[in-house]
Amino acid sequence: MHVQTTPFTLGTWRSHGTNELAREGWRGESPEWGEITVASLHGADGGAGATEVTGPRIPRVVFRSRGIRPLGTERPSLNEATLRVGGATVALERNRWAATHRGRALRMRYLGDQYRLWAVDRRQYVLMREADNEDRGVTFRVKESGIGKWKRIEVSVTGRALEADVALAVLFAGVDRSVLTRRGAVRAAVRKTFLIAADAAQT
Repeated sequence: MHVQTTPFTLGTWRSHGTNELAREGWRGESPEWGEITVASLHGADGGAGATEVTGPRIPRVVFRSRGIRPLGTERPSLNEATLRVGGATVALERNRWAATHRGRALRMRYLGDQYRLWAVDRRQYVLMREADNEDRGVTFRVKESGIGKWKRIEVSVTGRALEADVALAVLFAGVDRSVLTRRGAVRAAVRKTFLIAADAAQT
């Protein structure tokens, strides 16, 4: 069902449970979609990075990555990533060498809908479900602000959203998006070249 969605905010959150994987990320409430949790799972899947989104009115979304992570982050990267919404796999595609932010956008296809995710800068991004013959599409703008325990993400929406739209929009607050920026893309390429050279030197 398409729903007009008012802006909402998620704050930092961490679980200290002893019988589960360490979990941290974002949690808050949307008037239309209820409680939403974005959780990074440290140590999941034998070292692979993973982030999930859960909530009573949205589908469970799981993002996993086995690719190289940028230094200084525990979030899974967009490298060698897989994404599932409910039980369905989402097709992922991006042009690593494009010159602009929109050119480097992550493109996703889910149940016939086309999505694009691009960086505005390192703390802001946009997720768009593209318009088609039946729908005008929807655009989410997500901004991270604050420091320490006062960090938060602010989500604004233009258009009428579906359940999967909301889950995908907040998901990427728990994913390292640096390769979508020009500087991050260059750093990732340099680091990958260095690691390949280091491996070759050891053989």
